[in-house]
Amino acid sequence: MATILLVEDARDLAQVVGRELEAAGYRVVHAADGVAALEAHGRERPDAVVLDWMLPRLDGLEVLRRMRQSAVTPVLMLTARGEETDRVVGLELGADDYLTKPFSLRELVARVRALLRRAELIRQQLTADREGAGEALTYGIVRLDPGAHLAALDGDPMDLSPTEFALLYLLMRSPGRAFSRAYLLDTVWREAYIGGDRSVDNAVLRLRKKLGQVGDAVETVWGVGYRMRPTPVVRS
Repeated sequence: MATILLVEDARDLAQVVGRELEAAGYRVVHAADGVAALEAHGRERPDAVVLDWMLPRLDGLEVLRRMRQSAVTPVLMLTARGEETDRVVGLELGADDYLTKPFSLRELVARVRALLRRAELIRQQLTADREGAGEALTYGIVRLDPGAHLAALDGDPMDLSPTEFALLYLLMRSPGRAFSRAYLLDTVWREAYIGGDRSVDNAVLRLRKKLGQVGDAVETVWGVGYRMRPTPVVRS
């Protein structure tokens, strides 16, 4: 049974929403202010969060910002503020979806279900990316053999650290696919993303240097992370 953290200070609304989510088959944990929300999030590790914008002690945006420093829990924000700029701020801070009051309880439950489905698909992809290493890969003049932990650039051995090897292998397995820094940390480093963490950026810089003439095949996707160029560039 999935656990939903409901963060809402209006008691009557919290009771109505909580009953609706429980009727849909979810376990509901309620927090009535921002500080209690962070404590419950750390204690319960919920599968999703329904988060009100206007809260006592800490507002919803600050709660969201702090949650995103250590977790990627799906978050649906509830707010009476319908202006586009407000929605953009919430989404840029890491909200996954947005619902303006007053709202339909059926729509809220449907959006929570959609968040949980997307999160499950991401977990499945993450598992596949972590466990998918096996076959040797070739990308232009780069060849990786994970079984032997061998990497070669135009036939010459490359001196890659285990992290650099795993990062390059993940990128080479899916040319053209953009990976966020948080996803790469979770997959390669198996650590939660912390705002300001430069581990991925520094590893990519080292990797590009070691790839020499094809280092620019590891492309920056601005605002997202990194990807391997869809097709290798043939150099004369």
